Amino acid sequence: QVQLVESGGGLVQPGGSLRLSCAGSGSIFSIMNMGWYRQAPGKQRELVAAIPTGGSTTYADSVKGRFTISRDNAKNAVYLQMNSLKPEDTAVYYCYADVRVRETLSRGDYWGQGTQVTVSS
Repeated sequence: QVQLVESGGGLVQPGGSLRLSCAGSGSIFSIMNMGWYRQAPGKQRELVAAIPTGGSTTYADSVKGRFTISRDNAKNAVYLQMNSLKPEDTAVYYCYADVRVRETLSRGDYWGQGTQVTVSS
C-alpha cells in the first residue's frame, strides 16, 4: 500500500502565504511525477503544478509567478509554496504521485486526502 499525507492548509488573508507538504510512505519503489491539484466548490479538479523526476515543472496559468513546487526524493515528498494568495485560490488541495510499487514494480496514481486552503479577509 502507498499513502500520501498532506499538511499545511488553513485560513489566510489575501496576499498571504502558505506552504503545503505531502509525504509518501509504504511500498514505494520510485516516484515519477508528483504534483498538486485543487478543487473549488462547484468546480472540476484542476492541475495546479507538477514536477517530474527530471525536467521542467508545470504550472497553471493562474498560479504562475506566485506558487512554487518542489520535491525531496529522499523523503518521497512534494511541496507547494503559495505566495500572494487570492480568494480565488480557495479550494481543497490534493497531492498526487505516479508511483512504481515495490513488490510488483507496477505503476499507478495515488492521491492524498486533501487539505483545505481558504483565502479570506
